[in-house]
Amino acid sequence: MHDSSDMDLLREYARQNSEAAFAELVRRHIALVYSAALRHVGSAGHAEEITQAVFIILARKAAGLRPDTILPGWLCETTRLTALSFLRGERRRQFREQEAYMQSTLQEANETAAWHQLAPLLDEALARLGKKERDAVVLRFFKDQNLREVAAALNINEPAAQRRVHRAVEKMRQFFMKRGLALSSGTITGAISANSVQAAPVGLAKSVTLVAMTKGVAASGSTLTLIKGALKIMAWTKMKTATIAAVAIILATGTTTVVIKTTAASKAKIEKQIFSNGLNNAQLIPGAIYTYHEGDEKTHHYIEAVLKHFYNNDPTRIIKTDSALTEEDIQTQTIFIYGSPQNHAFFQRVRDQLPIVFEDDGVVVGKRKYLGQDVGAIFECPNPLSPEHRLIVFGTVSPDALNDMNSIYHGPTDYIVFNNTTRQFGGVKDSERFLVVGAFDKTDPAHWRVDEKLELLPPKKLQQATTGVVAAK
Repeated sequence: MHDSSDMDLLREYARQNSEAAFAELVRRHIALVYSAALRHVGSAGHAEEITQAVFIILARKAAGLRPDTILPGWLCETTRLTALSFLRGERRRQFREQEAYMQSTLQEANETAAWHQLAPLLDEALARLGKKERDAVVLRFFKDQNLREVAAALNINEPAAQRRVHRAVEKMRQFFMKRGLALSSGTITGAISANSVQAAPVGLAKSVTLVAMTKGVAASGSTLTLIKGALKIMAWTKMKTATIAAVAIILATGTTTVVIKTTAASKAKIEKQIFSNGLNNAQLIPGAIYTYHEGDEKTHHYIEAVLKHFYNNDPTRIIKTDSALTEEDIQTQTIFIYGSPQNHAFFQRVRDQLPIVFEDDGVVVGKRKYLGQDVGAIFECPNPLSPEHRLIVFGTVSPDALNDMNSIYHGPTDYIVFNNTTRQFGGVKDSERFLVVGAFDKTDPAHWRVDEKLELLPPKKLQQATTGVVAAK
């Protein structure tokens, strides 16, 4: 059994419910999954729970994985999505706490200084790679396989494997450089090889196997909640791939239907651009000011709850009324806007300079206008008054429609436009309850704009239900 491939073991488990086969898979990969989870959440206990959830998901999906799946790569991506679900829950850990934890617990090595710098960004860098490149990096540096083994796993020759690894490492080096980390390729790969995978706690493999074999029946309530959130994100990710792989992206522009054909080469690029985790990443920027209209105590209390449950009352994140926001704040801080331009002073000030424009009767997104007082949008963009800093908007046309904004499913894209009717509409998945989602064209870093080629529309059933909401601009 030790000589069997990952996919042979997975097939044996799927066909015969073989506990021995699944236990061998857990033994092989538990350290990889646990270490990736630990990088995300910075807590050993929470990392164990995420590890448990990932292997339950593997057990549930075992029969459906493609024969050519590179299991270590699949596990890394599933761990990232599961951790993302965890971070969106009420036990979210702070970015700076993750880094501090890693700095205090990782074993010292020659690459320690570099590792401390890149560890908090490593999984995001991996997520930016294509699947084939990510698989190559995981096999080479996380699983410590030589190039011959990597080539065999990827079903390519050894020179091709070397080129793929080199290309992926160079992309990661450029990613780190853009974030202020000037590290050589050798330093990056050395730090990853020495530090990325740690031994999982004693006994974790056995407990993971036992619970996963039941496909989650014996899991705790919190683990089941985590699995549900992770599967929702995975479904969203799968939906985006299927949508972009379609023959065309259909854009409703007034009464005219425009079909934009995409080449096979451009599909992957469009997919990466649309689902870049823009909102998720923006909300993890350390330190920010959360603003609301003075006198709107309901929104004030809601923001307090958000900071308590999602950010553990991080003291670098503060709440201010719109009237208390200073010019220094605007020029130096990430600003969150919770409100409507009908009453929020700062929102009123910048409304016409944003890539998504709020008007008195609706929201303008590119060539479309979504009509109604209940229409809203969640998006990130450069602050037009200080473009080097981010602005994150949780806005609605009417102040009365602002309730419980975080329940609107958001995160994988730069923006999502919604209407309260979509939240009530039956027969539509949570991840599909939107009017439009997309990514901005960021050619000009200071002035992002809507690009219809980087948009996705909801299912036709929901489009038909909200037909009156959309009007040509």
